[in-house]
Amino acid sequence: MKKAFITGITGQDGSYLAELLLEKGYKVYGFVRRVALEDEQHRMSRILHVLDDIELIPGSMESYPSIYKAVSSIRPDEIYHLAAQSFVSYSFQDEFSTLQSNISGTHYLLSAVNDIVPDSRFYFAATSEMFGKVREVPQNEDSHFHPRSVYGISKVAGFDLTRNYREAYDIFACSGILYNHESPRRGYEFVTRKITSHVAMIKLGIKEKLELGNLDAKRDWGHAKDYVDAMWRMLQQEQPDDYVICSGETHSVREFCEKAFNVAGLDYRDYVITSEKFFRPAEVDILLGDHSKAEEMLGWKPTVSFDELINEMVENDLKYYNGKK
Repeated sequence: MKKAFITGITGQDGSYLAELLLEKGYKVYGFVRRVALEDEQHRMSRILHVLDDIELIPGSMESYPSIYKAVSSIRPDEIYHLAAQSFVSYSFQDEFSTLQSNISGTHYLLSAVNDIVPDSRFYFAATSEMFGKVREVPQNEDSHFHPRSVYGISKVAGFDLTRNYREAYDIFACSGILYNHESPRRGYEFVTRKITSHVAMIKLGIKEKLELGNLDAKRDWGHAKDYVDAMWRMLQQEQPDDYVICSGETHSVREFCEKAFNVAGLDYRDYVITSEKFFRPAEVDILLGDHSKAEEMLGWKPTVSFDELINEMVENDLKYYNGKK
């Protein structure tokens, strides 16, 4: 039985990945903070349904000894490094902890893997935010990085560390450059879930308005369940490489709003207010990816459309908040 080690298992991607690996017959281990173990209902809500089937290892991405101990005790065949401070707006507020957690955590894990299980396979969760101020549309694996946030900068560093360990130490290390991917499990602080949850609350009379930032920012949105499948496929290849994972379509925040409110029979213009406090200090105007390489090499392509994604998220939030009334 293959053993997989997932950092960030309590997050959106980690929960879907755990389900996928369990379905494929893996023994799944998750790396979690001790505070999560003490508050299962809140901090581990996304994986409550699989807790009996996985094993959780307490530790911190900011502690090399705890990472080393976890890797040493598990000796995994595959490592999926998803843990990160990933909320872009927060990275502007606390640059230092974002850099410390995201860069050092990745370095600690790569070092432990190289020292203990150099024959294992390693996945790093990179991001389209690394492209930032893009020079070309669409972006592919060879596009220039110009990150516009500390989060993006930290991910470029993690990408370079992963590539360096692949080239210098010959470990099987891949990076998935994932574009925005959402689901009903997305955190409420992210704009997509903020929109769909407010659509539900406004429809049910719990809220009256929704405040957002730049409605004209354009993103390439897909479903997280599709994207974790791509992660797994990367680690099944003969040779390690890096891949752009995306929908290949771009939509504005405004369009997301329009469609989400339409699901509930509402007009977003009656409820959405733009506020300067939600604008980024350095905006990323348009992200659009090209997944040709992933389609050719991995046999991967997205299966959930933009409209299907929005419908699923809104319907989920309507059901959730209706139960709260």
